[in-house]
Amino acid sequence: MKAAVFHGDRRVTIEDVERPEPAPGEVLLKVRRTALCGSDTKLWIKGAAYTPGHEIFGVVEQPGHPMHGRRCLVYIPVHCGHCESCLRGDTQMCLNESVLVGWNRPGGYAEYLAVPQRCLLPVPDDIEDDLAPLLLDTIGTAAHGIRFVQPLVPPGDTGRVLVTGAGPVGMGALVALQNMGYDDIYVSDPKEERLRLAESFGARRLPVDDDTMRFKLIVECSGAHAARSRGMEIVLPRGVLILIGENDHPWPVQENKAIRRKDFYMVRTFYFPVSDFSLNVELLRKEKARYRRLVDAQFGLDRLPDMFGRFVAGELVKPLLSFA
Repeated sequence: MKAAVFHGDRRVTIEDVERPEPAPGEVLLKVRRTALCGSDTKLWIKGAAYTPGHEIFGVVEQPGHPMHGRRCLVYIPVHCGHCESCLRGDTQMCLNESVLVGWNRPGGYAEYLAVPQRCLLPVPDDIEDDLAPLLLDTIGTAAHGIRFVQPLVPPGDTGRVLVTGAGPVGMGALVALQNMGYDDIYVSDPKEERLRLAESFGARRLPVDDDTMRFKLIVECSGAHAARSRGMEIVLPRGVLILIGENDHPWPVQENKAIRRKDFYMVRTFYFPVSDFSLNVELLRKEKARYRRLVDAQFGLDRLPDMFGRFVAGELVKPLLSFA
Protein backbone atom coordinates (compact mmCIF):
# COMPACT_ATOMS: atom_id res chain seq x y z
CA MET A 1 0.00 0.00 0.00
CA LYS A 2 0.97 3.67 -0.16
CA ALA A 3 1.81 5.58 3.01
CA ALA A 4 3.40 8.90 3.97
CA VAL A 5 6.83 8.90 5.59
CA PHE A 6 7.72 11.94 7.71
CA HIS A 7 11.52 12.15 7.59
CA GLY A 8 11.88 15.37 9.58
CA ASP A 9 13.25 18.70 8.44
CA ARG A 10 9.90 19.36 6.70
CA ARG A 11 10.33 16.47 4.25
CA VAL A 12 7.54 14.01 3.48
CA THR A 13 7.64 11.24 0.89
CA ILE A 14 4.97 8.80 -0.30
CA GLU A 15 6.30 5.26 -0.32
CA ASP A 16 5.25 1.64 -0.83
CA VAL A 17 5.00 -0.20 2.49
CA GLU A 18 3.55 -3.49 3.65
CA ARG A 19 -0.20 -3.50 4.22
CA PRO A 20 -0.78 -4.13 7.94
CA GLU A 21 -1.98 -7.50 9.21
CA PRO A 22 -4.41 -7.04 12.10
CA ALA A 23 -3.34 -8.69 15.34
CA PRO A 24 -5.85 -10.46 17.61
CA GLY A 25 -8.38 -7.91 18.79
CA GLU A 26 -7.73 -5.66 15.78
CA VAL A 27 -9.45 -5.07 12.44
CA LEU A 28 -8.26 -3.70 9.10
CA LEU A 29 -9.61 -0.26 8.20
CA LYS A 30 -9.57 1.06 4.64
CA VAL A 31 -8.95 4.76 5.15
CA ARG A 32 -11.31 7.17 3.39
CA ARG A 33 -10.46 10.52 5.00
CA THR A 34 -7.79 11.78 7.37
CA ALA A 35 -7.89 15.40 8.45
CA LEU A 36 -4.63 17.28 8.83
CA CYS A 37 -3.88 18.48 12.36
CA GLY A 38 -1.47 21.13 13.58
CA SER A 39 -0.09 18.84 16.27
CA ASP A 40 1.52 16.78 13.47
CA THR A 41 3.77 19.76 12.74
CA LYS A 42 6.25 18.51 15.33
CA LEU A 43 6.53 15.24 13.36
CA TRP A 44 6.94 17.20 10.12
CA ILE A 45 9.90 18.97 11.69
CA LYS A 46 11.44 16.21 13.83
CA GLY A 47 10.44 13.11 11.92
CA ALA A 48 8.17 10.23 12.89
CA ALA A 49 8.85 6.60 13.74
CA TYR A 50 5.34 5.67 12.55
CA THR A 51 2.99 6.90 9.84
CA PRO A 52 1.29 9.99 11.30
CA GLY A 53 -2.34 11.02 10.96
CA HIS A 54 -4.79 10.75 13.85
CA GLU A 55 -8.13 12.20 12.65
CA ILE A 56 -9.06 9.07 10.75
CA PHE A 57 -12.28 7.88 9.09
CA GLY A 58 -12.69 4.73 7.02
CA VAL A 59 -14.50 1.47 6.39
CA VAL A 60 -13.77 -1.80 8.18
CA GLU A 61 -12.43 -4.33 5.67
CA GLN A 62 -12.52 -7.56 7.65
CA PRO A 63 -14.73 -10.24 6.04
CA GLY A 64 -16.44 -12.37 8.65
CA HIS A 65 -16.10 -9.73 11.35
CA PRO A 66 -19.34 -8.21 12.76
CA MET A 67 -18.03 -4.73 11.89
CA HIS A 68 -17.14 -5.56 8.27
CA GLY A 69 -18.32 -2.78 5.97
CA ARG A 70 -19.07 -0.35 8.79
CA ARG A 71 -18.09 3.29 8.44
CA CYS A 72 -15.99 4.14 11.50
CA LEU A 73 -13.79 6.77 13.04
CA VAL A 74 -10.65 5.86 14.95
CA TYR A 75 -10.60 6.82 18.62
CA ILE A 76 -6.89 7.40 18.99
CA PRO A 77 -6.23 6.59 22.69
CA VAL A 78 -5.77 2.83 22.98
CA HIS A 79 -7.48 1.96 26.28
CA CYS A 80 -7.92 -1.18 28.34
CA GLY A 81 -11.56 -0.72 29.37
CA HIS A 82 -11.10 -2.03 32.92
CA CYS A 83 -8.73 0.29 34.83
CA GLU A 84 -10.00 2.88 37.29
CA SER A 85 -9.99 5.66 34.67
CA CYS A 86 -11.72 3.59 32.00
CA LEU A 87 -14.39 2.36 34.41
CA ARG A 88 -15.00 5.98 35.45
CA GLY A 89 -15.51 6.84 31.77
CA ASP A 90 -12.18 8.62 31.26
CA THR A 91 -11.13 6.38 28.38
CA GLN A 92 -8.76 9.05 27.05
CA MET A 93 -6.74 8.77 30.27
CA CYS A 94 -6.34 4.98 30.57
CA LEU A 95 -3.93 4.03 33.35
CA ASN A 96 -2.69 0.88 31.61
CA GLU A 97 -2.18 2.11 28.05
CA SER A 98 -0.24 5.12 26.80
CA VAL A 99 -0.43 4.42 23.06
CA LEU A 100 -2.02 6.87 20.64
CA VAL A 101 -2.89 5.91 17.06
CA GLY A 102 -0.84 8.06 14.69
CA TRP A 103 1.79 8.71 17.33
CA ASN A 104 3.01 5.48 18.96
CA ARG A 105 1.56 3.24 16.26
CA PRO A 106 0.77 3.81 12.56
CA GLY A 107 -1.87 6.37 11.69
CA GLY A 108 -4.06 7.48 8.85
CA TYR A 109 -1.78 9.10 6.27
CA ALA A 110 -1.92 5.72 4.55
CA GLU A 111 -4.35 3.60 2.57
CA TYR A 112 -4.93 0.99 5.28
CA LEU A 113 -4.68 0.84 9.04
CA ALA A 114 -4.85 -1.89 11.70
CA VAL A 115 -7.10 -0.65 14.51
CA PRO A 116 -7.93 -2.11 17.94
CA GLN A 117 -11.63 -3.03 17.91
CA ARG A 118 -12.12 -1.00 21.07
CA CYS A 119 -11.01 2.12 19.15
CA LEU A 120 -13.74 1.94 16.48
CA LEU A 121 -16.45 4.61 16.63
CA PRO A 122 -19.28 3.73 14.21
CA VAL A 123 -20.44 6.75 12.24
CA PRO A 124 -24.19 7.24 11.61
CA ASP A 125 -25.31 7.12 7.98
CA ASP A 126 -26.44 10.76 7.97
CA ILE A 127 -22.89 12.01 8.65
CA GLU A 128 -21.11 12.36 5.32
CA ASP A 129 -17.52 11.21 4.82
CA ASP A 130 -16.19 14.75 4.47
CA LEU A 131 -17.49 15.82 7.89
CA ALA A 132 -16.87 12.64 9.89
CA PRO A 133 -13.23 13.45 10.85
CA LEU A 134 -14.36 16.71 12.48
CA LEU A 135 -16.07 14.65 15.18
CA LEU A 136 -12.63 13.95 16.65
CA ASP A 137 -10.34 16.94 17.33
CA THR A 138 -12.36 19.85 15.93
CA ILE A 139 -15.55 18.94 17.78
CA GLY A 140 -14.56 16.29 20.31
CA THR A 141 -11.43 17.85 21.83
CA ALA A 142 -12.86 21.38 21.88
CA ALA A 143 -16.30 20.49 23.22
CA HIS A 144 -14.92 18.18 25.92
CA GLY A 145 -12.77 20.97 27.30
CA ILE A 146 -15.70 23.34 27.55
CA ARG A 147 -17.97 20.70 29.09
CA PHE A 148 -15.26 20.00 31.67
CA VAL A 149 -15.07 23.60 32.92
CA GLN A 150 -18.72 24.52 32.44
CA PRO A 151 -19.63 23.87 36.12
CA LEU A 152 -16.98 26.42 37.15
CA VAL A 153 -18.16 29.07 34.70
CA PRO A 154 -21.85 28.50 33.85
CA PRO A 155 -23.04 30.37 30.74
CA GLY A 156 -25.49 32.57 32.60
CA ASP A 157 -22.86 33.84 35.05
CA THR A 158 -19.81 34.12 32.84
CA GLY A 159 -20.25 37.15 30.62
CA ARG A 160 -17.75 37.53 27.82
CA VAL A 161 -15.50 34.64 26.78
CA LEU A 162 -12.22 34.71 24.87
CA VAL A 163 -10.99 32.03 22.47
CA THR A 164 -7.31 32.37 21.61
CA GLY A 165 -6.38 30.73 18.32
CA ALA A 166 -8.89 30.52 15.46
CA GLY A 167 -7.60 27.31 13.90
CA PRO A 168 -9.77 24.17 13.65
CA VAL A 169 -9.94 23.53 17.41
CA GLY A 170 -10.51 27.22 18.16
CA MET A 171 -13.35 27.36 15.64
CA GLY A 172 -14.71 24.14 17.08
CA ALA A 173 -14.58 25.73 20.53
CA LEU A 174 -16.44 28.79 19.25
CA VAL A 175 -19.29 26.69 17.85
CA ALA A 176 -19.42 24.53 20.99
CA LEU A 177 -19.49 27.59 23.27
CA GLN A 178 -22.38 29.09 21.34
CA ASN A 179 -24.31 25.83 21.51
CA MET A 180 -23.77 25.58 25.26
CA GLY A 181 -25.23 29.04 25.86
CA TYR A 182 -22.20 31.36 25.86
CA ASP A 183 -23.26 34.32 23.73
CA ASP A 184 -20.59 37.03 24.11
CA ILE A 185 -17.49 35.50 22.53
CA TYR A 186 -14.29 37.17 21.42
CA VAL A 187 -11.58 35.54 19.31
CA SER A 188 -7.90 36.43 19.14
CA ASP A 189 -5.61 35.29 16.32
CA PRO A 190 -2.75 36.93 14.39
CA LYS A 191 -4.18 35.90 11.00
CA GLU A 192 -6.72 38.26 9.45
CA GLU A 193 -8.40 35.51 7.39
CA ARG A 194 -9.13 33.45 10.48
CA LEU A 195 -10.46 36.46 12.36
CA ARG A 196 -12.86 37.17 9.50
CA LEU A 197 -14.01 33.55 9.58
CA ALA A 198 -14.61 33.76 13.34
CA GLU A 199 -16.55 36.99 12.89
CA SER A 200 -18.74 35.31 10.27
CA PHE A 201 -19.50 32.67 12.92
CA GLY A 202 -20.73 35.36 15.32
CA ALA A 203 -17.61 36.18 17.36
CA ARG A 204 -15.95 39.53 17.92
CA ARG A 205 -12.26 40.05 17.32
CA LEU A 206 -9.71 40.98 19.96
CA PRO A 207 -6.22 42.03 18.82
CA VAL A 208 -3.50 39.74 20.15
CA ASP A 209 -1.81 42.69 21.87
CA ASP A 210 -4.97 44.08 23.52
CA ASP A 211 -4.69 43.62 27.28
CA THR A 212 -7.44 46.06 28.23
CA MET A 213 -10.27 43.51 28.54
CA ARG A 214 -10.76 40.83 31.18
CA PHE A 215 -12.60 37.52 30.81
CA LYS A 216 -14.19 35.02 33.16
CA LEU A 217 -13.45 32.18 30.71
CA ILE A 218 -10.49 31.97 28.33
CA VAL A 219 -10.27 28.96 25.99
CA GLU A 220 -6.65 28.73 24.81
CA CYS A 221 -6.49 26.76 21.55
CA SER A 222 -3.29 27.99 19.92
CA GLY A 223 -0.71 26.32 22.15
CA ALA A 224 1.38 29.49 21.94
CA HIS A 225 3.23 30.32 25.15
CA ALA A 226 2.55 34.02 24.69
CA ALA A 227 -1.21 33.35 24.53
CA ARG A 228 -1.04 31.14 27.63
CA SER A 229 0.87 33.74 29.63
CA ARG A 230 -1.43 36.51 28.46
CA GLY A 231 -4.41 34.39 29.46
CA MET A 232 -3.10 34.10 33.02
CA GLU A 233 -2.90 37.88 33.19
CA ILE A 234 -6.30 38.78 31.74
CA VAL A 235 -8.46 36.03 33.26
CA LEU A 236 -10.74 37.52 35.91
CA PRO A 237 -10.58 36.51 39.58
CA ARG A 238 -12.31 33.15 40.07
CA GLY A 239 -12.23 32.72 36.31
CA VAL A 240 -10.96 29.82 34.22
CA LEU A 241 -8.10 29.59 31.76
CA ILE A 242 -8.38 26.26 29.97
CA LEU A 243 -5.44 25.00 27.93
CA ILE A 244 -6.57 22.96 24.93
CA GLY A 245 -3.81 23.83 22.46
CA GLU A 246 -0.58 21.82 22.66
CA ASN A 247 3.08 22.78 22.83
CA ASP A 248 6.07 20.50 23.39
CA HIS A 249 8.52 23.24 24.30
CA PRO A 250 9.19 24.35 27.91
CA TRP A 251 6.90 27.14 29.05
CA PRO A 252 8.74 29.65 31.26
CA VAL A 253 6.19 31.53 33.37
CA GLN A 254 7.19 34.88 34.81
CA GLU A 255 4.88 35.51 37.71
CA ASN A 256 3.79 39.13 38.07
CA LYS A 257 1.21 41.13 39.97
CA ALA A 258 -1.55 40.45 37.44
CA ILE A 259 -1.05 36.70 37.93
CA ARG A 260 -0.15 36.59 41.60
CA ARG A 261 -2.88 38.71 43.14
CA LYS A 262 -5.97 36.67 42.33
CA ASP A 263 -7.53 33.25 42.65
CA PHE A 264 -8.19 31.58 39.31
CA TYR A 265 -8.35 28.14 37.74
CA MET A 266 -5.89 26.98 35.11
CA VAL A 267 -7.15 23.73 33.60
CA ARG A 268 -5.68 21.33 31.07
CA THR A 269 -7.89 18.87 29.16
CA PHE A 270 -7.02 16.12 26.71
CA TYR A 271 -9.07 14.71 23.82
CA PHE A 272 -12.49 13.36 24.90
CA PRO A 273 -14.05 10.29 26.54
CA VAL A 274 -15.87 7.76 24.37
CA SER A 275 -19.08 8.66 26.20
CA ASP A 276 -18.95 12.14 24.62
CA PHE A 277 -19.21 10.75 21.10
CA SER A 278 -23.02 10.83 20.89
CA LEU A 279 -22.99 14.45 22.10
CA ASN A 280 -20.42 15.29 19.43
CA VAL A 281 -22.58 13.68 16.74
CA GLU A 282 -25.59 15.75 17.82
CA LEU A 283 -23.51 18.93 17.73
CA LEU A 284 -22.33 18.11 14.21
CA ARG A 285 -25.89 17.39 13.08
CA LYS A 286 -27.04 20.75 14.40
CA GLU A 287 -24.16 22.73 12.88
CA LYS A 288 -23.38 20.91 9.63
CA ALA A 289 -23.50 24.05 7.49
CA ARG A 290 -20.89 25.84 9.58
CA TYR A 291 -18.61 22.83 9.96
CA ARG A 292 -18.62 22.36 6.17
CA ARG A 293 -17.05 25.80 5.88
CA LEU A 294 -14.02 24.63 7.86
CA VAL A 295 -13.19 21.87 5.35
CA ASP A 296 -11.47 24.05 2.78
CA ALA A 297 -9.45 21.54 0.72
CA GLN A 298 -9.38 17.87 -0.29
CA PHE A 299 -6.49 16.10 -1.99
CA GLY A 300 -4.95 12.73 -2.70
CA LEU A 301 -2.04 11.13 -0.91
CA ASP A 302 0.45 12.16 -3.59
CA ARG A 303 -0.21 15.83 -2.76
CA LEU A 304 0.26 15.47 1.00
CA PRO A 305 3.88 16.77 1.07
CA ASP A 306 2.86 20.06 -0.54
CA MET A 307 -0.49 20.42 1.21
CA PHE A 308 0.97 19.83 4.64
CA GLY A 309 3.36 22.72 4.10
CA ARG A 310 0.49 24.97 3.06
CA PHE A 311 -1.48 23.89 6.12
CA VAL A 312 1.40 24.68 8.49
CA ALA A 313 1.76 28.09 6.82
CA GLY A 314 -1.84 28.86 7.81
CA GLU A 315 -3.23 28.92 4.27
CA LEU A 316 -5.84 26.27 5.09
CA VAL A 317 -8.15 25.63 8.06
CA LYS A 318 -9.07 21.95 7.92
CA PRO A 319 -7.87 20.16 4.77
CA LEU A 320 -8.69 16.50 4.22
CA LEU A 321 -6.50 13.77 2.84
CA SER A 322 -9.09 11.95 0.73
CA PHE A 323 -9.01 8.39 -0.64
CA ALA A 324 -11.55 7.25 -3.22
